[in-house]
Amino acid sequence: MNLPQTFENLIEEAHTLNLYEKLIAQLNKDLTYANVDLYFNTSVLPSSLRLMLQEVVYKLINEKFMDYLNLLYIVDVSEEKVRSLDGMDTYKLSADITFLILQRVWQKVWFKNKYA
Repeated sequence: MNLPQTFENLIEEAHTLNLYEKLIAQLNKDLTYANVDLYFNTSVLPSSLRLMLQEVVYKLINEKFMDYLNLLYIVDVSEEKVRSLDGMDTYKLSADITFLILQRVWQKVWFKNKYA
């Protein structure tokens, strides 16, 4: 599997394979397990999805760092990828982490669809 390298590619691939709703469902499931108070309707626009998730990630980084780490653990975001990011600008970091979260959730959905 080649992971999408941009948010736009990820969403395009999810729509092409008719897995966008499953992507949202898996993200909601992971957010619930991580005790993050955020729920997306399956009809949420991709731009709204990204902005709302990024806002929550930004707040977690700044206000509830342990909850942020728990979210990364629950979603199973690669520690190596997180460490490779530049943490000097928290807003940019939150955008990058948001993409890594969505990328990992997409990977879960893709594998479930392919091998289930």
